[in-house]
Amino acid sequence: MKRRTFLGGTIAAAVVGRTSGVVAEQPPVKIGMSMAQTGGLAGGGKASQLGIDIWRDDVNAKGGLLGRKVELIVYDDKSSASETPAIYSKLLDVDKVDLLFAPYATVPTAPLMPLVKQRGLLLMGNFSFQVNSKVGHDMWFNNAPWGPADSWAAAFLDLGQKAGGKTMALLAADQEFAQNLAVTAKAVAKKLNMSVVFDQSYPPNTVEFSGILRALNAAKPDIVYVASYPPDSAGILRAVNEIGVGDNVKIFGGGMVGLQFAAVMENLGSLLNGVVNYNTWLPEPNMYFDGTKAFFDAYTPRAKEAKVDPLGYYLAPFGYASGQLVEQAIKAVGSLDQKAIAKYLHANEVKTIVGPIAFSADGERKETATLMAQFRGVKDKNVEQFRSPGKQVILFPERLKSGELVTPFEAART
Repeated sequence: MKRRTFLGGTIAAAVVGRTSGVVAEQPPVKIGMSMAQTGGLAGGGKASQLGIDIWRDDVNAKGGLLGRKVELIVYDDKSSASETPAIYSKLLDVDKVDLLFAPYATVPTAPLMPLVKQRGLLLMGNFSFQVNSKVGHDMWFNNAPWGPADSWAAAFLDLGQKAGGKTMALLAADQEFAQNLAVTAKAVAKKLNMSVVFDQSYPPNTVEFSGILRALNAAKPDIVYVASYPPDSAGILRAVNEIGVGDNVKIFGGGMVGLQFAAVMENLGSLLNGVVNYNTWLPEPNMYFDGTKAFFDAYTPRAKEAKVDPLGYYLAPFGYASGQLVEQAIKAVGSLDQKAIAKYLHANEVKTIVGPIAFSADGERKETATLMAQFRGVKDKNVEQFRSPGKQVILFPERLKSGELVTPFEAART
């Protein structure tokens, strides 16, 4: 059930062996984590893990950290929150790791927050959402680009309002993550003096959305904000394709999970056109920083061999960035002292392959880098098209923008 990974790659091992006899004599720097290799989060977990593996190989090829190789100790948490507390206790008490990376996603991470706070340990987060909002641990750092909690909805609704939208419909899955997005969307709408004319949650196992969409259309909203998970995201877009939403809708999408994964994108194809949705990294001109291209040059063949997400845009580069964050901090403070590393990360901006990262006091990004992008000109059954710019045009944030919103939504679908 469990997997333990060590220094990987014959090239990296050969370079380390050549460059320093001291390296070979020192114990490795051990970084422990759980990662979904099975279960519902496995697709994301495997892509994230591959990003971290590539960082490990790169840093070891450069001589490691503090003259020591980096070793990753990884266990499969089966996508289950009930598995992670025991795994992280083992990593600390049996494997004696030097640092901890969090598992992928909110639900498996949340149970770890009291543990790391109680023991005074640094935890490098991995795409969780607001797991530190109530715990208040000052040694938590999230690698995700989210930023302030309401930035997700604020960016989408601001685009809709600038397009002339005054009313909003809200459609959300009845589970924690989607409901959190829905709550922030309603709060942002209130700030913008935007009326919520339709507000409906649906059970997570819903597969038929025609009736819900007809009811939504009857409310004639200007903006439709959707907070959904992969199966329902696909079901909703298929219903839109059958029924339509009317020319009154300026903008559609927002918080639809699944539209970032290659398999889902390939399966939906042209049904994606016109949707404006959140994302993390896209192959648009302003998204390349030092090392970004080299990372994807390494990722693409390894993903094919490992049979993980062939694009890897959503999670993999942020896994690599997790390594860069601790790498720069450790080199700056000259030790593995976790309090010193945390102090450095709070005080300094770090350059990574996904752009510069600076943290707020709560361990989230000071400034959101969550993208809002519109699908354009997508063809059916062709995943390779998404490697070219222009298929997901970035509308927000301004510093990363690559185009303007096409509105209304029905016009953008063509």
